[in-house]
Amino acid sequence: MSVWAKGGGPLAQVAPGVYVRPGAVQDATATNDDAIANIGFIIGHDAVAVIDPGGSAGDGAWLRARIKATTGLPIRYLIYTHVHPDHVLGAVAFADDHPVVVAHARFAAAWGERGAFYRQGLARILGGDLAQAGAKAGDALPPTEAVDTAADVDLGGRILHVAAYGAAHTDSDLTVYDGQTRTLWAGDLLFQGRIPALDGSLTGWLAVLGQLMALPAVRVVPGHGPAQLPWPAGAADEERYLTTLARDIRTLLKNGGDIDAAAATVARSERGRWKLFDAYNGRNAITAFKQLEWEDPS
Repeated sequence: MSVWAKGGGPLAQVAPGVYVRPGAVQDATATNDDAIANIGFIIGHDAVAVIDPGGSAGDGAWLRARIKATTGLPIRYLIYTHVHPDHVLGAVAFADDHPVVVAHARFAAAWGERGAFYRQGLARILGGDLAQAGAKAGDALPPTEAVDTAADVDLGGRILHVAAYGAAHTDSDLTVYDGQTRTLWAGDLLFQGRIPALDGSLTGWLAVLGQLMALPAVRVVPGHGPAQLPWPAGAADEERYLTTLARDIRTLLKNGGDIDAAAATVARSERGRWKLFDAYNGRNAITAFKQLEWEDPS
């Protein structure tokens, strides 16, 4: 099988034993098979941990095949960085491995509310026979280990530190830190190139980003963007965008602007800096407006 994923980029080893497949900078289509998120795996002495299994059954099967071509060690852990479908629907491809499925403590409830909607939405995009499209869409495996604050994953001679956060990009964000290579896997707490998508709390996201920037990592794997970025320098673009979004919303509110004005005018200075800006910035502005309009201006 080719090292290229359908719709995504080539598998890259960004540090010893740390492998990343960058996703396509697109929204999900039948052509890219929802291979739009950065996914990958980390190899220890005894076992493998998958970090985000992909955006569809086919994307997950591609990743599993690449793991099997890279190492004979068992796939013992599957870690979800958050609830969004482009990161988790490929999990079904790993069912026969019977992995420990590690997720945020709020993941199960969020998936219960959204999972069917996500699967049906991708099935419509993939097209064709409904049952066949549903199978292609994939599914998440139920979490078997819920993380409230922090947990360690032991791969044998390699400990991965998993941390859970309050509402930020979503309300179910996890990061994975490999102290052996000082690599931070940030999931969608970090976007590069593709505009960030706000589905949690704007102020919470900025606070969590500040916490992550204080970690001793030297590189980061973003949820969308290149396979790796230097850390903490790699946070600069996202921090600027989120800060601009918050500042512009607060200015608009102070001047009596409404939610329609927010969607049309907020963070327009960022337009030339991000791919898919027109598809997501207006949504981000509306979400941020609803959150910050109740903020104490003092």
